Amino acid sequence: MSSRKKVVFFTPKIKDRKNHPPSSGLPPQETREKLFYRLEEVCLVTQLPPETIETWEEELHFLHSGRTRTGRKIFRSKDVEIILRLKELLEKEGMTFAGAKRQVEEEFGLMTTRRLNPEKLQKAIFEIREQLLEIQRLLRSRKK
Repeated sequence: MSSRKKVVFFTPKIKDRKNHPPSSGLPPQETREKLFYRLEEVCLVTQLPPETIETWEEELHFLHSGRTRTGRKIFRSKDVEIILRLKELLEKEGMTFAGAKRQVEEEFGLMTTRRLNPEKLQKAIFEIREQLLEIQRLLRSRKK
């Protein structure tokens, strides 16, 4: 007898196909039955390799996966919708990644918050401080 487990993937069930656009892999929010999707399910729905999805997750601050107690990566329904839209913009619309990112942020009402490198921020603050000290020296020399 084999000790290997059989892996069964879940495909989201669609209650109402009339409101479901054929280009999307997911039904509209109100007809969706699942709240979370495993990485394997997201790959099946989006037809993207896991490496692509993980790379996008690193690049897009608004795309977040969670982890189950067993450590499996899971995504919210909204994240799957974002991935599908991003894929559509890149493949069908021919947009650049940066352009598709901006479009998704606009369409989904996502806040853009850039993560700043602390070292770059510290360097910028130091340069501004030096410039302010130079201005202060110039102003003092004019008063004399």
